[in-house]
Amino acid sequence: MSEITPRPDVMRKFLVVVDDTPECRLALRYAARRALKTKGIVALLYVIEPSDGPQWLGIQNIMRDEAFDEAESILHDLAEDVQRIASLTPELIIREGIRREQLLKLIEEDPSIRILVLGAGAGGEGPGPLVSALAGQMSGSLRVPITLVPGQLTPDEVDDLA
Repeated sequence: MSEITPRPDVMRKFLVVVDDTPECRLALRYAARRALKTKGIVALLYVIEPSDGPQWLGIQNIMRDEAFDEAESILHDLAEDVQRIASLTPELIIREGIRREQLLKLIEEDPSIRILVLGAGAGGEGPGPLVSALAGQMSGSLRVPITLVPGQLTPDEVDDLA
């Protein structure tokens, strides 16, 4: 069995798929603390998913612009959290498409992504479709480990675990 040797020229990147959920902020906190402790960096991925139904081109363009504005706003807000938590400036990534497909594509394109950090929902809705798909059927096909941060943890508990 071959041993994987970390490349010294590639920094360990913790990738967090972000949205506006409370569990996302916990995953972000975990990733920021781990990156700080391991001299790594944090990357935040926001995927703008396609809208349903046919649209006129003018309306599509307006909706797309609004979606990019919202994505940038959320990413900059979360980047401030990373800065406050760990004094790190995260890499901000916006992609368009199906969230799972864009995530997998990014992981394949960027060899410095070493760990995927996802927040799992705490309510009765379950962990969420992305967590279910990646931690379930697809987990064996990823080239990076997945860290799931339970949504019911407190920020102090996340700090202890990180």
